[in-house]
Amino acid sequence: MRALILVICLLVCPAIATSQQSTGAARAQQIAADFTKHKAVVAVKRGVTREKYKDIRAEPVIAQNVSEYAGRYEGDPGWWIEIQVGSGGQIRGMGEEAGQPCDTFELKNATIDGALLVATKVCRNGMVERLEAAFMNRTDRVSPTDTGTTMFGLGVVLAPPPAVDGNTWARVFYRRM
Repeated sequence: MRALILVICLLVCPAIATSQQSTGAARAQQIAADFTKHKAVVAVKRGVTREKYKDIRAEPVIAQNVSEYAGRYEGDPGWWIEIQVGSGGQIRGMGEEAGQPCDTFELKNATIDGALLVATKVCRNGMVERLEAAFMNRTDRVSPTDTGTTMFGLGVVLAPPPAVDGNTWARVFYRRM
């Protein structure tokens, strides 16, 4: 009877540990999937063929040491995030989202689980927001034969999505500089 209980524990306990460990990895994979897209369109008008092709692939990057994530990351609309990792593994950061209610902020209670960064954005004006992002490699291709351009950065899911120049942004890719 004890042997049966031992066997059951050995089979069930690793599955529980694996599911707990993979929560951050699974969420980072979901965020990367939000940044992945593919579009291939061929249009013929008056005998002229036009082709449009865009392929963007994003994959989470898990660093050996959390300090490898430290650095400055810049986004398209002039936004930036600076990540700092202390000698004891403490994660701090700051950033700017020009033109938004939370234009200047600090990252508090930041944690990194695999490639997933979770923190609290404390804005200069007193607002508090949750920040959820994934460290990833993003490869852009403009044709099926293109090898692509790969950039390492931080993919941030914006909640709630802000409006920038009349467009609503659900996510922003910050490229490491």
